[in-house]
Formats: sequence, structure tokens, C-alpha cells
Amino acid sequence: MNDQAQNNDLTKMLVTVASGKGGVGKTWFAATLCQALASRGKKALLFDCDFGLANVDIQLGLMPENDLGQVISSEISMLEAIYPQTESGLSFDVISGQSGSGALASLTMESLISLGKDISGISQEYDYTVMDLGAGVENSVMTLARASDKILVIITPDPTSLTDAYAFIKLYRMRNEKAEINIVVNMAEDQTEGRRAFDKINKVCQSFLNLTPKLLGVIVRDKHVAQAIRSQTPLLSKYPQCKAGENVIEIAKKL
Repeated sequence: MNDQAQNNDLTKMLVTVASGKGGVGKTWFAATLCQALASRGKKALLFDCDFGLANVDIQLGLMPENDLGQVISSEISMLEAIYPQTESGLSFDVISGQSGSGALASLTMESLISLGKDISGISQEYDYTVMDLGAGVENSVMTLARASDKILVIITPDPTSLTDAYAFIKLYRMRNEKAEINIVVNMAEDQTEGRRAFDKINKVCQSFLNLTPKLLGVIVRDKHVAQAIRSQTPLLSKYPQCKAGENVIEIAKKL
């Protein structure tokens, strides 16, 4: 491989967005991050891998004909599952999950590893692929997370969020000792509260895992987020200058 090709490969990044528990804004963040990356001229793909509770299409007001469930059942290829931005009206492509699918939730280890390889392969067609994983520490979540180049763990200042995020980090660290963990604090009252939340989980990770996560950014609580979700519209399209949107744009810059 020549130097130019190597440099091009280095620009490809598969980003996994994960969380220890639901209700922390993981899916909203994954979609908004994709939009922020696309607004910076990057070719981006949002991949909904939240097995059983997929809702990216609902949040964004999409009605894709194909989804990940059809890929798993070998009805279509991964490429055929892509809902291109030219059709979706978004600035990025989407692969939708399949909400309520027991088949997806009970994939064998072999199938999960194969799916991870397929995701890694298709990510080479994009500058950034953002994979929205299900909340928690299930085997499917942990296995697919290993396919990524960068892990973003979403937390809130809520104590239960911190506890569950630590559980995710601990188990993921056991599977990947060289993992670089990045923290995004969502729904903080202000930057100070967000940093306090990060300091708490950082202290525990350092003490018990000999791991120092990186704070990628703090997103403040913003009423515009709920309004955008209710209207099934991407945040940066409806409220491009809101505080939460600006926070996500700053995180995209760091990536």
C-alpha cells in the first residue's frame, strides 16, 4: 500500500456510542454527532445497532424500506440497507435497525463477529461511521463494540448513570485492555456540573481499573433537544444555534 492510500485509510473512523443505561440521550447524540460531522464536510453514516429497541428512524422521521433485520436474515446486503442522504433529506446516510426483533437480540457469537466485520468493512466507504449500540452490557453490545476505532460512553450527572457506565467500562476493558475510553456528559445543568460528573467516574476508573478516560465534551440540558425529537427533526436542522447543538459540534471537532 502506498503512502497516499495509507493516509486515506487513517481518515476512516468507526465510532461507537454506548451507555450503561437507557435514557441518557445516546441515540439522539449519535444522530446529532453524525449531522455535526456532515456539516464539517465529512461523509458520515449513522448505524442503528440498538438491537430490539432501534429508534433512529423514529427520531429522525424516516421511513426506510430496508433495515438491519433484513441484512441479518440474508434478504439483502449491507449496502442495500443504506438509506442514502439523497433520499432521507439528511446530510448523512442511515442504516436503520429493526425495533422489537427477537432475531437480532439473540444472534450467535459467530453472527455477531461476522456483523462486526461487515460494519468495519462498510465503514471504509465513509469518513465517519457512528454506531449507536444498545444500552447496557449484553454480549451483543460488548462484541460489536470491539469492532470500533473509538468508544464514546454517554453519561449524565445522575448517580445511576455513573454506576452503570462504570459497569460498561469495566467489562469492555476486560475484553480490550488497550481500549481508549472517551466520556461525553449529557444533560448537565452547566459545564461545571458536567465536569464534576466526569471527575467522579474518572476517579473510580483510575482507582479500580488503572484507566484514565478522556472527557470528550459536556452537553448542557437544552429544551430544544426535546422539541426537535418531538418534531422528528435533526437538532441542527431545527435549532442550529442552540447550546446543546454547539456542544455537539465542539465534540465533532475533537474527533
